[in-house]
Amino acid sequence: MTADSRRTEVAARRGVNPAAMLFFLSPMVAELLTGSAPPAEFFQPVLFLVLCALYGSGAVLVRELVVRWRKGWPSILVLGMAYGIVEEGLMVKSFFDPNWPDLGVMSVVGRWAGINVLWSVALTLFHAVWSISIPILIVEALFPERAGVPWIRDRTLRWMAALMAADVGLGFLLLTPFRPPALAYLLACAAVVALLACARRMPVIWSRPRELGTNHEGRRALRAWATGLIATLGFFYLIWVLPSTGVPALLNLALIVALAALSLAAFRRVFASGRWGVERALAATAGALTFFIVLAPLQQLDTTRPDNTAGMALVGLAGAFFLAWVWRRVTRERSSAAGPASS
Repeated sequence: MTADSRRTEVAARRGVNPAAMLFFLSPMVAELLTGSAPPAEFFQPVLFLVLCALYGSGAVLVRELVVRWRKGWPSILVLGMAYGIVEEGLMVKSFFDPNWPDLGVMSVVGRWAGINVLWSVALTLFHAVWSISIPILIVEALFPERAGVPWIRDRTLRWMAALMAADVGLGFLLLTPFRPPALAYLLACAAVVALLACARRMPVIWSRPRELGTNHEGRRALRAWATGLIATLGFFYLIWVLPSTGVPALLNLALIVALAALSLAAFRRVFASGRWGVERALAATAGALTFFIVLAPLQQLDTTRPDNTAGMALVGLAGAFFLAWVWRRVTRERSSAAGPASS
């Protein structure tokens, strides 16, 4: 029996559905671990269902569409951007609402023609990476035997799309009384459609896959982790700190776009690589999430926050243990799979 067959048999015995794992992991990363919804809010039953219907459905839809279109990570990132516009632009309307509570100084800085432009770009990138791409990467790494095949049936996919659409519609009507300008809202809708069309035309991979030697692979993984952490630190500095310093909004916007481009150039080598691509991608993911793991206990100690942040230290600790478990599991399974081939 081959190593792949053994993994498939083990997965079948466990009865774990990767789509279900992704459905719950996405809101846990995007809302719980980041502290946007601390435990007291996140696990409130109604809000929990709303967040899972939004983030979970979005992540599963993105992954399943990419598989059915026979595309790859370029399409996942583009669809992740479309998801960001759906959530922040079409549902909660934070792209347009000057009184959205999370805006801070970006309600004034970088607001043009009734659009919070600086915020809109930042949140589109955030959701593309942390809400969609990172959860998909983690779950796919845990289920290599299910790579490239659908996780749910077409009928389930349609129900999930309907669930997300209903969630977005109710959010638009009930979250705030603010109603965006019709033209700006239509432009956001058009951007979603354009990104969907673009995702269908993206290349399957960044470049020709290549095999990397095993020498110094630990160092490569450490560099990938550091790159993910530094890119995350830079990103949140640009959206949390720099807008308050008086730097022109256009320069701030240009720096965000430049950082996104540099990060993409760095990580495309990771995703395009062959044997060691998964390990290095996971290391980069761990670096990106380390920022929030370290920040979690600090959020619990922040007395200036109006919400209840109790339990955030435990969330950070759980996030660290989860990443360690994922890393150990993935590297062990890939090592055992490569063992017989190399002997």
